[in-house]
Amino acid sequence: MKFIATTAALPAGTTTWANSEDVLAHAQGIQQWQHIALHFPKWTDGRAYSQAVLLRMRLRYAGELIATGEVLADMLPLLRRCGFTAVQMRADQRVEAAQRALGYFDDHYQTSAA
Repeated sequence: MKFIATTAALPAGTTTWANSEDVLAHAQGIQQWQHIALHFPKWTDGRAYSQAVLLRMRLRYAGELIATGEVLADMLPLLRRCGFTAVQMRADQRVEAAQRALGYFDDHYQTSAA
């Protein structure tokens, strides 16, 4: 998982989508973007998880998926399972805690988008 500092700009050419965006409407040109940022307006709103799974599994998007917004360290294992490859966490979150959270679950019974 790549960590992008809260104060840093997203990579050049990143397209950012709200969690209400219909990702399937972009199916035709999805591979043109190297980076797609999916926004979490609240940590309790999980629609961006579903967007990531659709992008990875149904549309076979192979570029970088970035989680932005109210991203907490506790969310990282599920973000990785859904296919996110980078995060820009909320300003009060620590990278050390996020890295520790990523080590909690190594095996899963279900398949994943990762």
